[in-house]
Amino acid sequence: MNNKLIQFLAFIAVIIIGVAVMIGIEATAQNSEQKEAVDTRPIVSVEALVPINHDVLISSFGEVKPLETTTLAAQVNGEVLNWNPQFVEGGVVKRGEVLFTIEPEAYEAAVLQAEAQVSLAQATLTEELARQQVAKREARNIGENSVSDLYLRKPQVLSAQAQLKSAEAALRIAKRNLAKTQVTAPYDALVMARSIGSGQYVSAGMKVAELSNIESAEIIIPVAGFDRPFLQDDMAGIEAVVTTKDRAPITRSGLVNRDLGVLDESTRMLHLVVRIEDPYSLESDAPALKFGSYVEVNVKGKQLQNVFKVPQSLVNNRKIWLLDEDDKLQSHPVEVIREEGSYFFISDGVSADDRLVRGLPEYPQNGMQVRVKNPDQALISYNQ
Repeated sequence: MNNKLIQFLAFIAVIIIGVAVMIGIEATAQNSEQKEAVDTRPIVSVEALVPINHDVLISSFGEVKPLETTTLAAQVNGEVLNWNPQFVEGGVVKRGEVLFTIEPEAYEAAVLQAEAQVSLAQATLTEELARQQVAKREARNIGENSVSDLYLRKPQVLSAQAQLKSAEAALRIAKRNLAKTQVTAPYDALVMARSIGSGQYVSAGMKVAELSNIESAEIIIPVAGFDRPFLQDDMAGIEAVVTTKDRAPITRSGLVNRDLGVLDESTRMLHLVVRIEDPYSLESDAPALKFGSYVEVNVKGKQLQNVFKVPQSLVNNRKIWLLDEDDKLQSHPVEVIREEGSYFFISDGVSADDRLVRGLPEYPQNGMQVRVKNPDQALISYNQ
């Protein structure tokens, strides 16, 4: 009885172990099948390449300088009576505004004297013309062979006319000297220096001040060799955007006026001259752009036709990764013709609607099978 029970129990145990083994085998098979079903392809995101026309932006730096600086000198002698309150270092004066006055009394007297000489010369000429008329009437009764130019008083009239012209010239000089007793600004100006004061005696030709023209300012900017091919054929009149490099930047617009016509011998750079009107904003509410400011200047160059704009981070050794029709990685060499900011502009090596791979696997290989993340959004492009 005990042997039969033992045999029965052993049989039951064998069956239980067999069932357990079968269940384990099935579970292992299912896990294997599940593992085989996991997609291990790397996930990448792509963007469609779209050709664009791009206006090249050329950036450079320079210093704001006055269009012209004038050393002002007295043109007549005399004592300085008074000067304009704005005629101080750092003062701003308008075109034609009186800067200082030289004592005018001697020059006023010279004008009166010159006017008297003109009046005397006019009277002398009038008298000689009258005598000439009398001589002409008397000459009618005398034979023509006996009448000379001296008899007709022609030399006397010419002399009187010359004296009148001389007197008139002296009057003009006297008036000019009187006008020069009031020294005026030749243009809207910033006073850079002044070397006279009230009561000081000045002589003609003596330096009295230095003025800088604030009607216009100029910025000379260098253009590097790699930027020169992208300059327009005629840059004159091209708009330029000028921005200061301060904590609170100021932006003003100007125009390219000219280039200096030569390449720098040491740097091989070309220099453009950008002109800004009314830099100190006397005629507008724009922020003043002061002389000596260090600024960045952006100028529009040529337009690039049918190029592709790609982030620099996606270009390595002039190659980019594209995704082919079978969702496989392909490395393509490209021609980069321009770099601006964080982007490259590519002219050759890719085609419109090629899929540019953004997030690469850790070790990308040509022909590597990948999956596209959000394939419905894959047409988004940097160029839009």
